[in-house]
This record gives sequence, structure tokens and C-alpha cells, in this order.
Amino acid sequence: MEVVDDVAALCECLGVKRAHVLGSSSGGYVAQQLAATHPDLVLSLVLVGAPLSLQTRPAFADEVEQLADPVSEKWVRDSLAWYRLLHAVAPDYIDDRVRDGLAMPAAIWKASLRGLYEAVPPTEAGSISAQTLIIWGAHDHLQPRSHQETLAARIPGARFTIYQGTGHLVLWECPERVAADAGAFVGEVTQTAGN
Repeated sequence: MEVVDDVAALCECLGVKRAHVLGSSSGGYVAQQLAATHPDLVLSLVLVGAPLSLQTRPAFADEVEQLADPVSEKWVRDSLAWYRLLHAVAPDYIDDRVRDGLAMPAAIWKASLRGLYEAVPPTEAGSISAQTLIIWGAHDHLQPRSHQETLAARIPGARFTIYQGTGHLVLWECPERVAADAGAFVGEVTQTAGN
């Protein structure tokens, strides 16, 4: 995944030697790959609704392949409905995600999705040694619990936390709780690393 090399290069440009990395949904897939390929860079890893594997071509891939510039706002907004939400999400947050989607040309939408489902799953391509917290919504219709348990088993010492009453987009639905749990975890890792 080229985006992993981009993240590593950005960290180098910024002089970041070690980082606490959080990835949500497909961003968690990228975060896993970063931890597997750049272990010295990733001090800790927080995976929120992150896939074990994306090698099955998603049902919406055909829709993405049909995109042309300019990508329509209606399409971006409608694409957010692929993810069931069990909690109210602030409208301005949704609007911000739509703006992010509109900022990407169709070619990037297509290449990003292809890169995800064509990549070898990170925990099959390498190993992750970073201290890891896995957060999963109990009503995630995209990532089954068995996959999350397998992911946790593949990362030595990983902690697995389940948010009841929450779907796939845990970070959208429970941002304060994720921030508190991730912050506490990062604090523990930082304290341990300092000793």
C-alpha cells in the first residue's frame, strides 16, 4: 500500500522518530501495515473497527469504479450510508467527511479502494510488535467478532475492547469514549517506555 510509504515519509519530514498511531476502519488496515513494515516508527497502535483482511472485493467497488470527476456531493453523502450508525453523529461532522470525499478525485477513490483489497493482509505479510489496543463495536456489520479475535491473537499482547450498542464506525459514534480509552492506553505505553 503506497499510503504507508507516504505516512512514513511524512513522519521523516516532520522529524517524528516514534509515534502513537490510531487507525479507524480501513485506516486501521493502513495503521497495521505501517506497524508491520516500520516497527521502529510505531510506539503503540490503536485499531478501531479495523479489518483483519480486505481481500474480498467489496460490493460497492463497482460503484467506485464508475466514478468520474467531478465526484458528486450526492454520491459522497450517499456512500456514508454504507455504514449503519446506531448513535447520532453531529451533522457538521458528516458534512466534514463529505468535504473530505469531495476533495479526492475519482482516480484516488479507485486507486485507494483497489490498494486496500489487493494488498496482502498486514498480519499475514508481517508481524506487529507494537503494543496494541483493538476497539470493536459489538454491532459491526462489516467486521465480525471472530475476525477481531483473530486479529488480537496475531498481535502479541493485544488488548481487545468491545463497545456494546455500537456499529462499525465506533470513532464516529463514540468519539469521546474512544479518545479517553486511547489516551489512557497511550499514557500507559508512554509511562512503560519511559521506565
